[in-house]
Amino acid sequence: MKARAFDYMRPKCVQEALEAFVSADGDASYIAGGQSLVPALALRLQAPGLLIDIARLDELRGLSIAGGHLRIGATTRHCEILDSDLVREHAPLLAKAAPFVAHPAIRNKGTFGGSLALADPASEFPAMALALDAFIEIASVEGNRRVGAGDFFIDLYETALQPGEIVTAVYVPLATAKTRTAFDELARRRGDYAIVGAGIDAEMQGGFVERMRIAFLSVGSTPVRVGAVEAALTGRQLTPEAIRQAQDVLGTELDPTGDEHTPPEMRRHLARVLLGRLLGRLEANR
Repeated sequence: MKARAFDYMRPKCVQEALEAFVSADGDASYIAGGQSLVPALALRLQAPGLLIDIARLDELRGLSIAGGHLRIGATTRHCEILDSDLVREHAPLLAKAAPFVAHPAIRNKGTFGGSLALADPASEFPAMALALDAFIEIASVEGNRRVGAGDFFIDLYETALQPGEIVTAVYVPLATAKTRTAFDELARRRGDYAIVGAGIDAEMQGGFVERMRIAFLSVGSTPVRVGAVEAALTGRQLTPEAIRQAQDVLGTELDPTGDEHTPPEMRRHLARVLLGRLLGRLEANR
């Protein structure tokens, strides 16, 4: 199939893009990297009358330090996350997850904000935004607002974004000297959607866990934080016994979905294995 005919515009600023959406009475879509929208257009799963190209807006691009956070412009591409010294220094969990995002051709075009706005539960960056307690800056014709990652992801491909709103940036708390991170995923082939994946952002001092944040991908309709596991590890050393207990807690807390290839029981087992592997890495690198 081919996309239906549509009008196209390239606004000069975010405000112009927002106003264009309103003028189109909602019969419009924003496009930046286009890695999810273009296939949807080709299959006519989406058929907007107007395509608003925001890919070249300078105010949506770039990486910088702002107010104790790493600011990631929404149209910053995946490959820029992968190659950035700022990300490696200040958001190492993102740097560890970036090589697992799809394939180079997609990383060269796909955008960080687009990944969060799509909210694919099998994507790496939405889950890592959740693990990092990031917040998402959103623009509308009424003004800007900020939403924490924990409130941003609502359901399958559903977020706190309202029609016509644009993700403008994502703010990630800066890593400290105590920060320890780990990421991995299990997939049939590198670049395929993960069967299960997880990232950990922790603070450790003297071998003890002072703070622990763990988020899983590919286990539900949204990225999933496992608060009971985090609580079970906080204030403890990552001994083999503590790790085994955390795996046991995960087995009761996590309620993964299944599909024709991977039943829920298998996904839960693999999540336990992955958690043990990541916690072991944190202990080895403390």
